[in-house]
Amino acid sequence: MIKIGSIIFWRKQHVCPRWLCFTFDNWIRRRIQNPDRIIKNYIRTGDTVVDIGPGIGFFTIPIARRVGTNGQVIAVDIQKEMLTAISKRADRAGVAQRITLQPASTTSLNIAGIRADFILAFWMIHEVTDQEKFFTQLFAATKDDGKFLLAEPKLHVSQQQFQNEVLTAKNAGFREAERPAISLSHSILFVKGRP
Repeated sequence: MIKIGSIIFWRKQHVCPRWLCFTFDNWIRRRIQNPDRIIKNYIRTGDTVVDIGPGIGFFTIPIARRVGTNGQVIAVDIQKEMLTAISKRADRAGVAQRITLQPASTTSLNIAGIRADFILAFWMIHEVTDQEKFFTQLFAATKDDGKFLLAEPKLHVSQQQFQNEVLTAKNAGFREAERPAISLSHSILFVKGRP
């Protein structure tokens, strides 16, 4: 039997369409979830950062500013419309040279060979059909002692769904470092390395 919350908050498997981006990339969200405050403790100048499912760049642009001219941001998405929007916004923000747009597929993130200091997957893992393979690819792309921040929307992803994602990430090799408080989100910071 389908629960009423699953119907109201659209908890079935789907990929968020480009036309819906205005609802989660606007000044209201910046007041509630300031991207700079969320990422500031995890990213340094010169870092390589992977932003998975970046939408139209809510975090990508602030990350590009934070990594500086010697850093790199790889924005990975299965929707070319999202990557096109990031490209335009990055040009306007003067950070386009720091951002690599990486098309993904439903079966691969296409990030083999990347060694990331930090990976962000914000409000998107619930869209992934093969989470085991997804987390394995992220683990392989993370440097030793690298960090991975996973956040999911509380209204859209149940606590049980989130716990299943956490367990799958741990099974891929990540270990829990902390549970940062992020508005409207279930969130966890993982690290790659021995306890």
